[in-house]
Amino acid sequence: MGRSTGSSKTGGSGSQKAIGFLDISGALLGLIVLSPLFVLAAVLIKLDSRGPIFYKAARMGRNGSIFRLYKFRSMIQNADRQVAVTVADDPRVTRVGRLLRRTKIDELPQLYNVLKREMSLVGPRPEDPRFLKYYNVEQQRLLKDRPGITSAASLLYRHEEELLEGACWEEAYVGEVLPRKLAIELDYLRHRNVWRDLAILLRTVRALFR
Repeated sequence: MGRSTGSSKTGGSGSQKAIGFLDISGALLGLIVLSPLFVLAAVLIKLDSRGPIFYKAARMGRNGSIFRLYKFRSMIQNADRQVAVTVADDPRVTRVGRLLRRTKIDELPQLYNVLKREMSLVGPRPEDPRFLKYYNVEQQRLLKDRPGITSAASLLYRHEEELLEGACWEEAYVGEVLPRKLAIELDYLRHRNVWRDLAILLRTVRALFR
């Protein structure tokens, strides 16, 4: 795969160091400040349904490596063995899971992935490896950068599951939703800098509180 067009315009090593510092300091601060919320979420998950507190999903990371992405479990145990993508009114989602997903609290454990340098706070959202076969050559360039907890595409498609209804959900995802998301992620990488990352983080915080 070729070198990411976004990586060449991020302002060089200085911008990369600034983004790295933002990742580590932001992840540490987030884990400390949000620790009471983590405890509350863990208790509610255990009271609501059987299974582990965390869900570890296989995702494509930097340079196409596979890593385990951490989430609070929002579905019944072993739900990922049935369908790879959450669809509208998905019966696998638990009662507490619906709250976690609606508020995006289920995504917060990915701060640990940021500390492990598997992810960034901002970057292309990591995709299930099963969908790599649908990437064209240009889209594969996204794999040259660390995936992020949030991105411009994830903000726009914050309630993606509402677009995936009926028996033809996979065709809708692969044919419409996925290409649009990847186009947005590619545009982000072409113009990436630490100020744009901060703007996306602020938009993410606003969306969470909204």
